[in-house]
Formats: sequence, C-alpha cells, structure tokens
Amino acid sequence: MNFRETRLRSLVKTLSWRALATLTTMGLVYLFTGEVIIAVEVGALEVVAKLLLFFLHERVWNLISWGKKVAEGE
Repeated sequence: MNFRETRLRSLVKTLSWRALATLTTMGLVYLFTGEVIIAVEVGALEVVAKLLLFFLHERVWNLISWGKKVAEGE
C-alpha cells in the first residue's frame, strides 16, 4: 500500500509547530533585548515566513519516495 499525508494534516502540523517555534523565538528575543514590543514584532515576521516555508518543505518531501515504506501487516 502507498500512503500519502493529506494537505490538511500537513497544515495542522505546520500550525502547531509554528506556534511552539514562534513562542521560542519571541522568548529568546525578549531575553536578549528586554523589549516585549521587539520580541512580538520579530515573532510576527518570523511566523509568516516560516509557516509558508515549512508547508512547502513538507509538500516537496511528500513527493519523494526515499525513506518511505508500507507499514507492517498491510
């Protein structure tokens, strides 16, 4: 059997990862600058760029068969 991840699954994974990663970025920027506004601004720019890049990265990898195999017993 050949399985592919749906676009919806890729999107949900993208959103959950970006939330965690953006909060991490904002926390680090705040630690370095002590400025909440700067941390939020950097986080806002970062989230938009990386949401798109991660989604595209997932979809491209889904086209590559290397490293995929059918689950045992199916």
